[in-house]
Amino acid sequence: MPKNSDLEYWESPLLGIEKAEEELKKFGVTLKYYFYNYNSASFKKMATKLLEQQYDGLLFAPIFYEESILFLNQCKNKEIPIVMIDSNIKEVDSLAYIGQDAFQSGYLAGRLVSFDSSNRNNVLIIKITREIESTSVYLQRIKGFYSFFEDHKEFSEINFSEINLKESKKQLNLKMFEGINTIFIPNSRSYIVAEFLKENGIHSIHIVGYDLLKENVMYLKEGIINFLINQKPEQQGYLGIEHLYKKVVLKENVEKTFYMPLEIIVKENYLSV
Repeated sequence: MPKNSDLEYWESPLLGIEKAEEELKKFGVTLKYYFYNYNSASFKKMATKLLEQQYDGLLFAPIFYEESILFLNQCKNKEIPIVMIDSNIKEVDSLAYIGQDAFQSGYLAGRLVSFDSSNRNNVLIIKITREIESTSVYLQRIKGFYSFFEDHKEFSEINFSEINLKESKKQLNLKMFEGINTIFIPNSRSYIVAEFLKENGIHSIHIVGYDLLKENVMYLKEGIINFLINQKPEQQGYLGIEHLYKKVVLKENVEKTFYMPLEIIVKENYLSV
């Protein structure tokens, strides 16, 4: 998994993993953690180190697409049971995937945008990344988003534009938001845009984003972010370890694909989640 020192999202699946570890240690289950910095070079270095070790199963969160395929194929050659969380790489036959249906979550985001389409016809998609992120989750969300509008021709009056940013609000400027009514952010970094809009007194633009990060929730409560789609990352981590326990220790069959429910979070229902 990526180190979570400055990546709040990755704190959540780790909490679930640690909870499962605490429950299963009485059955002789031990976990060893391999964390990498959020860049492909660090991932490849850690993957090489991991492949030199002996273990009975692997819980893996794929971030870097091509590098992950190579790594997973090497694991498969060693006949190691694999459970993936957060992102699914279908090109490699793993034991199981636990996480969102990324395409459907993007499709859902499109529906949320369409609710206000009668007078909000200019939609901006902001791709905020640390380095070139080509995870299947990220790409599938965007594909699903556009597919909603391809399937619903009644919203053909909506205009779409895209911008790519590194993870910093310094790249944002007021001109980007001229004439924009709604913003879709296909990862957990909605708070970056929300902060900029608040600082510049822009309150007429709706934001649809992902994940219950502290800053995202803060702007959700303030009404600057309108919708957050939650994918229960803590439960993903817990279930991932549970799946491996059932397969490796109990020798049980487990579900090949376990999609987490897609929760639509608004400020009125946040506390009930």
